[in-house]
Amino acid sequence: MKTRSNTFINAFQQSAELKQALASEKTEQVLISISEVVSNALLNGHKLLLCGNGGSAADAQHIAAEFLIRYRSNVNRRALPAITLNLDSSTLTACGNDFGFDSMYERALEALANPGDVLLALSTSGNSPNILRALQCARTMNLKTIGFLGNDGGAAKNLCNYTFLVPSDHTGRIQESHITAGHALVEYVENKMLYGFSHQFQSILS
Repeated sequence: MKTRSNTFINAFQQSAELKQALASEKTEQVLISISEVVSNALLNGHKLLLCGNGGSAADAQHIAAEFLIRYRSNVNRRALPAITLNLDSSTLTACGNDFGFDSMYERALEALANPGDVLLALSTSGNSPNILRALQCARTMNLKTIGFLGNDGGAAKNLCNYTFLVPSDHTGRIQESHITAGHALVEYVENKMLYGFSHQFQSILS
């Protein structure tokens, strides 16, 4: 007799429950503040820099692609400067070999960042050494720092000017909420470009 697995049903239910818990006025205000910082930077000639590790590195690339190309198929606008610091394999391995893995995002920031830029760091733990060093470097370079974090925010929480915190210890569920917030962030910026003002989030994490 075939045994039924609840793996997939549980995954969807857990994700929905966590996002529903986050769909609050408090979350909305945090993400509006973050989106205003990013919007103002991009619309004033600065750029968004993103970093993360593992799945969060993939999410950083995902969000950057939405800014650089477009997010909604029916919304065409100019490309927006967003760069992921997890660059090509040659750069990553060179830094790992010559300076250490913990230095790779800090090193990239030194080369690519300018005052007025924004760093968005994604970390489910908030304690990754390369993320912490990147945030510290960003602060010394006069960048605004944003954290998409999980758990209790870890040490990164105290290095961020703005924090979207997903209060969970489940890595996959945290990342699912991060990418939803990232999509809403892009939509907010696009609305501001198109309409001259920003539409509020509506059920942003539902």
